[in-house]
Amino acid sequence: MGAIFQGDELLIILAILLLILGPSKLPALAKGLGQAVREFRKASSGFYDEVEETKKQLRTLSTTTSEESKSKIDDATLAKLAEKLGVSTEGKSRDAIVQEVVEKAKEKGLI
Repeated sequence: MGAIFQGDELLIILAILLLILGPSKLPALAKGLGQAVREFRKASSGFYDEVEETKKQLRTLSTTTSEESKSKIDDATLAKLAEKLGVSTEGKSRDAIVQEVVEKAKEKGLI
């Protein structure tokens, strides 16, 4: 799939914008558009970084035994993972939570 606007169409749109907004407002419009794109990229990269960190934690959790998992993942991290995956932690042992988190992650294709 190609770009939405190509050569001639882009020039026509820029000419119309120049006529409507005038030459003094065009740089401000371009600056605002650039800032919006930059903020969008920053927000989306933060989201993907968080997803990758969650996947990494889940892989660590799924490849360790119960005793190893206690030393590698603290309770707060385990609670966050459970919450993100929709696993209830109330009234369950740590091992049961670990098992449910790993099962849910496998169902969702995260590990």
